[in-house]
Amino acid sequence: MQFIDLTDNPTLFFDILTSDWRNGIEPFWKEYATTSTIYCLVENKQIIAGAILFSTVSPDTKGYHKIAQHWLDKDYLYLAFVFVAENRRSEGLGSLLITKIKEKLPIQKFWLAIEDHGLLNFYNLLGFQFAQKVQNEDVEEWILVSE
Repeated sequence: MQFIDLTDNPTLFFDILTSDWRNGIEPFWKEYATTSTIYCLVENKQIIAGAILFSTVSPDTKGYHKIAQHWLDKDYLYLAFVFVAENRRSEGLGSLLITKIKEKLPIQKFWLAIEDHGLLNFYNLLGFQFAQKVQNEDVEEWILVSE
């Protein structure tokens, strides 16, 4: 299995996303391409997991722009669009992906937001801690941070 930077070929990552996730990033990608990085896990030439690191306020955080900017101003990168191919879930690939990202950037701080509060334990095991609640349109999201 390889851990690769796919920033220069984002469509390969977008192709594994569900349509709602893809529609949440692909139309805006040109605006973010120069300030973001896409990392993926590849096996047998297939992308099986990926995530995007943003250094600017991303389209999915516009509902709480000031809070997102606060974390970015504190030198945290926003870890978003963490996705594992549906046929490869429950294999530990999400954990592996985040671990590889943290190994690649060992002194970097990260923040992320979750809508599914059931994911808190998953992210806690990866070193993320609850920081605050935010309202994004009609959804309460939790911001988690990792230092």
